[in-house]
Amino acid sequence: MTSNTTRTSLKLSSLFALAALSLTPGCSLSSVGVKPSPLGEASSTERVIEAVRQPAGVVRFERVEAADWAVDRAGLINLDHPRAEGLEEGLEPIVIPFYVIEHPAHGRFLIDSGVAASFRDPETAPVSGLVASEMNMDRLVVRQDTRTWLADAGPVKGVFLTHLHLDHIMGLPDVPLDVPVYTGPGETSATSFINLFVRGVTDDLVHRDRVLYEWDFAPDPQRRFEGVVDVFGDGSVFALHTPGHTPGHTSYLVRTAEGAHLVVGDASHTEWGWTRCVEPGQFSSDIPESVVSLRRLRGLADASPAVTVHLGHQHHDAGGDHQDCPAP
Repeated sequence: MTSNTTRTSLKLSSLFALAALSLTPGCSLSSVGVKPSPLGEASSTERVIEAVRQPAGVVRFERVEAADWAVDRAGLINLDHPRAEGLEEGLEPIVIPFYVIEHPAHGRFLIDSGVAASFRDPETAPVSGLVASEMNMDRLVVRQDTRTWLADAGPVKGVFLTHLHLDHIMGLPDVPLDVPVYTGPGETSATSFINLFVRGVTDDLVHRDRVLYEWDFAPDPQRRFEGVVDVFGDGSVFALHTPGHTPGHTSYLVRTAEGAHLVVGDASHTEWGWTRCVEPGQFSSDIPESVVSLRRLRGLADASPAVTVHLGHQHHDAGGDHQDCPAP
């Protein structure tokens, strides 16, 4: 087992971890232009809870697993947390999912973007060199690429991103440039040492001619989340501002005829972290903020047992043991 002191002194094997620990401000994440979102209206946690308690929604929801992968556990889980004692560093198997929501009036949208067809072949993958090595791209196995999925399912009206980390925008090269892409505030302007390495890749994946639309989060009257947006104005889909992993990290609550689905994004990557209420580690830009956002999401889920939780990169066992999660 590796001690906490030793962990922090080890040579970091991930660019995300290097960024989180670096004292160098670096540059902004992306040069892609941003505009305020024309979609959505300010809402509240109270409205979210009321919507969850209603018997049925109108949206169809589907989870698609785009790829298998393995990344550093120290990035996914804060190994310095007291509850993580005995949990060792190493590679953690994960998946890259995306989600499909179909609204009867507004059409089909994606939450996150999956993986582009170009990633099936290392020779054509738009990530190479140092970034590819540090991201363990040789361990990426694509199951369902976004181009093929779109060809089979049909066009989408928009993409709702949880955040702009590479593994959540890897499918955007397959999404037509006229499809709006929505993200949380401050994602492109966030500065970090890592951006010296990944800014060019981020711009290539998003595409420099694409405009990103930022959710207009107003303060939540109940102060349960940093902000809540009712995406379609009818209580069917909510965007929840859950910063910490990134400044604009956004989770989504989707109401379907079968019940509500909570897509937490990388506010919690793993089943281990979610059930033990241990926040993500070195991949996050602000670990104390990550603690707060994780506790808020756990509080929402724990108060609504019928909600199906979708973690950032692993499956959630609703019947498993859950350790207490202190109130934020």
